[in-house]
Amino acid sequence: MAGAGSAVMMVAVIMLCSRVFADPDLLQDICVADLTSELKVNGYTCKSNVTADDFFFGGLAKGGATNNSVGSAVTGANVQKIPGLNTLGVSLARIDYAPGGLNPPHTHPRATEVVFVLKGELDVGFITTANVLISKSIKEGEVFVFPKGLVHFQKNNGDSPAAVVAAFNSQLPGTQSIAATLFAATPPVPDNVLTKAFQIGTKEVDKIKGKFAPKN
Repeated sequence: MAGAGSAVMMVAVIMLCSRVFADPDLLQDICVADLTSELKVNGYTCKSNVTADDFFFGGLAKGGATNNSVGSAVTGANVQKIPGLNTLGVSLARIDYAPGGLNPPHTHPRATEVVFVLKGELDVGFITTANVLISKSIKEGEVFVFPKGLVHFQKNNGDSPAAVVAAFNSQLPGTQSIAATLFAATPPVPDNVLTKAFQIGTKEVDKIKGKFAPKN
């Protein structure tokens, strides 16, 4: 029992400490986001006509469509879907993976991520700023943490679908997919930057950019 008590205490300390690096604390009971307002001050302005629906979202009950080029789908439950999350510093997402599906290398600039496996098995990992890969295979009921801002990924190498629920210590953690950020930016990143960075030719850069071009 002493070990369990220590573990609970450690989790409590981590959660308290993480508030230093999460979204700012709120200054009132609630501040339901006015998503129609053009005024933004490090978040959304508050609206006055609040209802229970501002704190509700049923979108994580069903998996997203994974019949795409990477075989995964992310369904966010952030402040843009749940206005009542405004100023509360937390959000969720559901990620579904087809067999062989990948959530490509990406970062969340404003949040640490914790994933809980709903079903299936995944190979997951993140890369430190010293270019060290920290990776592990996780299965149903298990948890893995991706530190704030570090590049990370999840890959379903199994023969059956997989899914996780992800928690973030930000109402809007943001996502930067590495490949899309570099090869699908608007305006585009100059070819001479990409050719030098990746040590490839202009034809290869154009070919990769073509894969990220909008489909008509």
